[in-house]
Amino acid sequence: MTDASASASVPAFFSASGRRHLAFDWGGVFTVGTFDGRSTGRLAERLGLKVEAVRASYFRHVRHLEVGAWTLPQFWDTLAAELGMGETRPGETAADPTFGYPHFEALYLGSILPNQPMFELLARLPASVRVGLLSNNYPVVSDHLRAQAAFARLYRPVFSNEIGVKKPDPASFAALEAAMELPARQVAFVDDVQENIEAARKAGFYGLLYDHTQHADFERRVAEWLAGS
Repeated sequence: MTDASASASVPAFFSASGRRHLAFDWGGVFTVGTFDGRSTGRLAERLGLKVEAVRASYFRHVRHLEVGAWTLPQFWDTLAAELGMGETRPGETAADPTFGYPHFEALYLGSILPNQPMFELLARLPASVRVGLLSNNYPVVSDHLRAQAAFARLYRPVFSNEIGVKKPDPASFAALEAAMELPARQVAFVDDVQENIEAARKAGFYGLLYDHTQHADFERRVAEWLAGS
């Protein structure tokens, strides 16, 4: 697929009516590709394990992180046990006995691959546009994101691990509307997953599906939304 941003102009700035606003997902929007896919791929490579085995364990338990039921160290302890990182029985060999939680946390946070065009868009939005975030996210990662200077632009970001519910549950969109302190009909929600866009629309938001390979087209749609009445 051709990257539309390579062949089409994008707005240098946005004209906003002052009555329309934006809220974003994080993974697949502010990142290139999925964070889970990149982190499990890097973990498998680092440990010399089959990526299928790492992903099977990871996705079996990641929901506990997403709803805040587990801490990141708890999650790692479970993965480590299933992947043979801990104590072994006689005759068995641990995958890498030197790799512990601090290494996992560093690798996990280092798996974030920023989608630079989206950060540039964020910086160009008029001050009159309130910008929110609703992300299915994880302990430690959400704190890491909050500490980034670029995300200071966000108005009361909502993370699933902090509210105990994840998209596409209607309660997550109710939490976003409450955090934005605006009626849902005045907010366009941006996500890279169609299921989440449909849930947002059912909750009263305007939905904008995002594909990073079509970023220029996305910026035009954002410009149209913000300029509307």
